Amino acid sequence: MASVCLQLLAFVLAFCGVSGVLAATLLPNWMVNLDTGSSVITAIVQLQGLWMDCTCYSTGMLSCTLKFSVLSLPAHVQAARAAMVLACVLAASGLCTSTVGLQCIRLGGGRESKSHASFAGGLCLVTAGISGLVPAVWYTREIIANFLDLTVPESNKQEPGGAVYIGFMAALLLLVSGTIFCTFGLKKDPEAWPPPPKQQPRPAKPEGSSAYHLKDYV
Repeated sequence: MASVCLQLLAFVLAFCGVSGVLAATLLPNWMVNLDTGSSVITAIVQLQGLWMDCTCYSTGMLSCTLKFSVLSLPAHVQAARAAMVLACVLAASGLCTSTVGLQCIRLGGGRESKSHASFAGGLCLVTAGISGLVPAVWYTREIIANFLDLTVPESNKQEPGGAVYIGFMAALLLLVSGTIFCTFGLKKDPEAWPPPPKQQPRPAKPEGSSAYHLKDYV
């Protein structure tokens, strides 16, 4: 019973991780720059994401521009795009595969097939977590280096946005859930997996039931 609850917990963590990776990929606030201008009334918040840049004015109006050109983007943005898309694909695949390895459902066959499905799904989730962690760390490094650079004007310095924090949390959830599923895939404890039904042995045929006896030939 404890193993089933642990697998369900890993499944919930994996689902939250997949949702977080998708949200971090689509959100436009990877970098945030607040330009107050001459007064608070003219304050402008500039948001930079992987796919679009948005500008939020103090009046409440939001203007966004899509990034159509790929070659004009910086190297860290191109790498972050590829890594986050790969993380989304691997996370979705790992979630579907690990579902087959759950003990509480009949889908997936016997103990051995469920063990393999659990390990494969966990491996995909761990790989997705690493793939989603790389762009979050890279963006954070670029933002900190730009913030500490004395040659950059104060108005051009940026801070990490909410998408970076969501990416960190989603990657952590995927790593934890993937590790749990991989552990169940490698575990050989009979308590972790229900044993297969035992076949009843056939009763031995008595020797006196033969059609002919040896004394008939004497």
